Formats: sequence, structure tokens, C-alpha cells
Amino acid sequence: MVLEATMLLIDNSEWMINGDYIPNRFEAQKDSVHLIFNQKINDNPETMCGLMTMGDNNPQVLSTLTRDYGKFLSAMHDLPVRGDSKFGDAIQIAQLALKHRENKTQRPRIVAFVGSPVVEDEKNLIRLAKRMKKNNIAIDIVHIGELESEGALQRFIEAANSNDNCHLVSVPPSSQLLSDLVNQSPIGQGVAASQGQFEYGVDPNLDPELALALELSMAEERARQEVAAQKPAEPSEPAEEQGDKKMQE
Repeated sequence: MVLEATMLLIDNSEWMINGDYIPNRFEAQKDSVHLIFNQKINDNPETMCGLMTMGDNNPQVLSTLTRDYGKFLSAMHDLPVRGDSKFGDAIQIAQLALKHRENKTQRPRIVAFVGSPVVEDEKNLIRLAKRMKKNNIAIDIVHIGELESEGALQRFIEAANSNDNCHLVSVPPSSQLLSDLVNQSPIGQGVAASQGQFEYGVDPNLDPELALALELSMAEERARQEVAAQKPAEPSEPAEEQGDKKMQE
């Protein structure tokens, strides 16, 4: 149960309208961000997460570090999808947000979703990665869509890595949900385990309506099965009657 301060970076550039992920790149990212947020705050009672956008030609902090799921959801609401993504600028802004965290015992981490081409100069990105390493900031990248940037992102992660604390997960389009694939990766490691702490896999403190709906649904199913089990089986015809029918035929 690592104590962390994590900035989650979402790509809201115009590339995110593509429908090669279910239902599209942007919504697939949002589902994955929700999963990671829940995993982080359930894993440690003092871990906090913040939210940033990288697109619209202007990276912005939407939510400072928080454990308030309502605040986090509100920050995700009605995000614009437009412009280009500024990966390097977003990483630098996330670093500043983590630098000003109140609890200095929290380990700083950045989780960035990259779904558009990385156009920054690679030498500048490598220098940025080394600065992240010097400041003990771990970085995870979920790479979707434009996978031609994979080489540059891999070299970025290698430069930032310290004791295997950074990861790059490239996810090509498929029929599976992006959130499921992220969950199975080193970046999402622990999501399933943390959800398993709660009945039906949902924390009722975070989503009481969904937890109640699942509970009612399961109760109805149990009641249906009990009624079916108590219903007497239809009696079969006596063997003699069956024989008489065959003789008549």
C-alpha cells in the first residue's frame, strides 16, 4: 500500500474523437482514469490524486490533489476535445503541482494517457525525463492510438526510470475495453484487488447508487432462484399409461 500523490493526465486533443477504441479514445481514457483514481485512493487512506488535461493547446490543472471523488468527477465533466496535445508542457506542470503537495511523505507519480502524436523534440523530452528522475517523480504512460510515437515514449520512460518505477503500456485498438487492458498492466496493478475488497466490486462510499442497484439486482436474482427451487416438478405419466398409449398407436 504505497503512499502516493498522483497526477492523472488525460489527452483531450482532437485526435480523441477517433472511434478505434470503445466507444472512442476520449471516453475510453475517462473510464481508465476513474479506475486508476479508485485504485489509488482505496489502496492507501492518505493517497491523493489530481487531474490535468494535455490538449486544447493549453495543458490545465482541473483538480488539485484530492481524495474527494465528487470533486474529481466534477472536474471530468464537459471536458472539451479539441486542439493539439502538449505532452512535455503537461509533464512540467504536473511536476509543479506535485512539488507543492502538502504531505511530503507521499511519493510523487504522474500517469499520462497519450493518444496523439508526440511532436516535441526528443532531446528536450529526454532532458525532461532526467529531471523527473532527479526529483524522484515516477512516470507511467498509457499509449493509445498513434503508436508511431512508441519509440520516443519508450526512450523517455527509460531516461526517467529508477528501480523500475516507471512504465510504458502501449495498447493497440481491440474489441476489449481500454480500462480492462490497463487494469491488467503494471500501471493498473491492484485495481482488481482493491475492487475485490467490496461486495460486487464497488465501493459504496464512492458510488452508493451503483452499489445499491447491484445489491437490489442480486437480491432479485436470489429470490427468483429460491422460487424456482421451491416450485414442484411436473409429475411424469405412469409407466403403464405410457405403455397403453403405445399399444393404441
